[in-house]
Amino acid sequence: MGETMTNALISGFLLGLSLIVAIGAQNAFVLRQGLRREHVFWVCLVCALSDAVLISVGVAGFQAVGVAVPWIEPVMRYGGAAFLILYGLRSFRSALADHGGLDPGDGAGLGLGRALATCLAFTWLNPHVYLDTVVLLGSISTQYQGAKLAFGAGAVTASFLFFFSLGYGARLLRPLFARPGAWRVLDGLIGMTMCGLALKLVM
Repeated sequence: MGETMTNALISGFLLGLSLIVAIGAQNAFVLRQGLRREHVFWVCLVCALSDAVLISVGVAGFQAVGVAVPWIEPVMRYGGAAFLILYGLRSFRSALADHGGLDPGDGAGLGLGRALATCLAFTWLNPHVYLDTVVLLGSISTQYQGAKLAFGAGAVTASFLFFFSLGYGARLLRPLFARPGAWRVLDGLIGMTMCGLALKLVM
């Protein structure tokens, strides 16, 4: 691999990682699934593959879709905000309950279908995901003419590494979350994150 390709790969990896690491609805959901050990592999895979598709679209040069289809942005914005508010309220209710998933080992979690549907909603209903992957990464990739594929591959690699590390690394925190109070705090923080992101979208 030439120096240009290597630089593009490293740049794509570092930029992709810096965008994904920011705390958001998707990451909070992956963390919670990892703590509960529920469908971790499939949730992480869906998140990473979704990012891979969006990054590929951006690098391929389709970041102008929003300009060509102007109605898509407000639909995604308000639809995503409504979903985040509903999930945030659900998290607040769980935080205030005396049960509601306080034991990471209980069986009261989401089924595989619901978990994947929720994961897909967090990914594809969030306009910021399109801004980060399709628009931002797509635009920066133009600086690497002849090495755009390597740049995109670096960003995709960062996505896979991050989501699987978050999902499977969450088990290291299980002793902490064996206490009901820790689950209440996590659910409360998730609720505030969701509602905060929803407010940010509509503002």
